[in-house]
Amino acid sequence: MAEADGAEDRKPQSDEAHSAFTPPPGMEPEVSEEDQPTSEFARPAGADPVQPEPEGSAFAAPATYRAAQSPPAYTPGQGFPVVLLKESPWQDRMRTMLRMPVDIRPVPEPVQKLSETGPAVGRVLDLTLRIGELLLAGGEGAEDVEAAMFAVARSYGLDRCEPTVTFTMLSITHHPSLVGDPVSASRTVRRRGTDYNRLAAVFRLVDDISAHEIDVSLEEAYRRLAEIRRNRHPYPGWMLTASAGLLAGAASTLVGGGVLVFFAAVIGAILGDRLAWLCAGRGLPEFYQFVVAAMPPAAIGVALNMTGIDVKASAVITGGLFALLPGRALVAAVQDGLTGYYITASARLLEVMYLFIGIIMGVLVVLYVGLQFDASPRPEEVLQIQQRPLIQIAASMVLVFTFAILLQQERSTVWIVTLNGAVAWVTFGALHYAGGIPPVPSTAIAAGLVGLFGQLFSRYRFASALPYVTAAIGPLLPGSATYYGLLLIAENRLNEGLGSLVNAAAIALAIAIGVNLGSEASRLFMRIPGAASAAKRRAAKRTRGF
Repeated sequence: MAEADGAEDRKPQSDEAHSAFTPPPGMEPEVSEEDQPTSEFARPAGADPVQPEPEGSAFAAPATYRAAQSPPAYTPGQGFPVVLLKESPWQDRMRTMLRMPVDIRPVPEPVQKLSETGPAVGRVLDLTLRIGELLLAGGEGAEDVEAAMFAVARSYGLDRCEPTVTFTMLSITHHPSLVGDPVSASRTVRRRGTDYNRLAAVFRLVDDISAHEIDVSLEEAYRRLAEIRRNRHPYPGWMLTASAGLLAGAASTLVGGGVLVFFAAVIGAILGDRLAWLCAGRGLPEFYQFVVAAMPPAAIGVALNMTGIDVKASAVITGGLFALLPGRALVAAVQDGLTGYYITASARLLEVMYLFIGIIMGVLVVLYVGLQFDASPRPEEVLQIQQRPLIQIAASMVLVFTFAILLQQERSTVWIVTLNGAVAWVTFGALHYAGGIPPVPSTAIAAGLVGLFGQLFSRYRFASALPYVTAAIGPLLPGSATYYGLLLIAENRLNEGLGSLVNAAAIALAIAIGVNLGSEASRLFMRIPGAASAAKRRAAKRTRGF
């Protein structure tokens, strides 16, 4: 019983007996209660601060540690470069933000559109997706769509947002904090159309939203977005049809056609355009619309050839091809691929391939029928283009002017893009016809000038570059090489025909790459955010494997 009592006395009476800060029994603290207690990390009194810690001490450095060989700190000694975002257009500011890792993005700029209760996350994300939908449906590149979405979200207080753009799907995720649940929203783009007037209006809306000196509330932004959706096209339907005919006529003159060929190409393109509209009204896919639209110009060209009139009948078909080749979609596809959006680029290239195959099928059907009726096309005359500099420059300007109307551009941009297209054709003619340079590099250089001037014009007016670029590449499209390849295939000269189609594809890619390269070269003439670190652009490391 006594042993049990002794054991009971040896047991700790409370958790306080286990504390490392409790003095042993019989030992009084040296410091009175009124004095300031010392830190538990302080050295004991009387210890030499210069003397190194003994081996094994918690304060001693490891034996293998050498200060000279220590790795550099995460933050460099000179600090991170200052990013002056307010001195550049919102496109460049947001593109710079997107290309930065999330952990080193600059602190958000002051937000003027933030309400007292904080941002309405759901409405801001919905507005962001609707704006991105209009831009993507209008043919804007994936990177520019993401930049616009990021600008809208940050302007309304959602700085921790990550937009994602694919060919038919838009999504955005907002992270309120490290511990809060993320909020995600998405939207599907089901209808795409060409209306650069609407595209320019959306860019003006995004510019006003991202400008700190202009207060645009959520209700005002929704109202303006609804007006943009309801806006009528700037040109009536009859003008679009007439523009399609004039475009084909100008293209036929560009490749050596005369007056009769000009009017024949105009009639063929107008008939093809009306048939395509009829098919669209019946709900047929765009592939069949291109098949039908390519048939009337080809039929008129074959008919002129069968009459025996001494005209360049092949120019009629070539002019019709100029009006149908999907240069806009090709440029957007290559631009997305070069900026790292490979899924969207693959989908756009697949769309271009389908449309191109539709044009081929429409022309080949007519050529086969013409051969059955003893038509005698002369493939050699397709590539024999007579050099008429003044007439060809005028024809190129008419081609670009009508192309801009078909794209529903603003009237203030039509004349600028017409001059840009004339510069492109003069450059191509000087390099190819006068200088003897092959067509592919000549086309790439001319397209590079188009991209350079188009990007500078767009930055000057704080707008999209597409209205200043797309129509200007019209005279450079490979209409002659495409028709030459189709004609050889129709005559069972398959190898030569495929070779000509490959040449046409190379010219088309040269146009797209030249436009993108010219746009990138424009950065040499503009102030961009983070100019001190421009040599270390984050986007260049996407595919290097580290």
